[in-house]
Amino acid sequence: MTQVKAAVFASGTGSNFQAIMEAGDLGCEIVLLVCDNPDATVIDKAKYHDIPVFVFQPTNYESKEAYEQVIIKYLIEANVSWIFLAGYMRIVGSTLLKAYKGKVINIHPSLLPQFPGKDGIEQALEAGVTKTGVTVHYIDAGIDTGPIIAQETVEVLPQDSITTLKKRIQKAEHELYPSVIKQLLKK
Repeated sequence: MTQVKAAVFASGTGSNFQAIMEAGDLGCEIVLLVCDNPDATVIDKAKYHDIPVFVFQPTNYESKEAYEQVIIKYLIEANVSWIFLAGYMRIVGSTLLKAYKGKVINIHPSLLPQFPGKDGIEQALEAGVTKTGVTVHYIDAGIDTGPIIAQETVEVLPQDSITTLKKRIQKAEHELYPSVIKQLLKK
């Protein structure tokens, strides 16, 4: 039986990418990193793990559809059937969503539907909530509005700063995301 192949999309440091790579048998093989930031440190992490990287700059394309068509070519060449967003700071467009319907998942640093979009951790602190967390969800046409797969709660402590809360959120992400991927691919 051939193993399921997956791509990770990321834009930054790649801490969730690293957690996925170190998780052991996920039921899939990560065969491609797609990155929209040529300066992202996740690129070095992918190279360390011998994962091919497709780096692009959206401004070099006339439209989202244009660069998503190029991404799809890379995904097809790599035989990718699942996409895991891990700190990918772009809204996935309809071109990619149609090509990978029901096969694109994301991890978000809040208990959705609370605090969608950018800066979920900062939003939680500013709102003064006593708990927040992480959500793994399917991607749809909205921003963090797709069906929720799993969530894990993280307590917000009175002395928390963005840095301290972010560390605990990332710890929860690094445990939850690989676990959810394993469960999804067993189906």
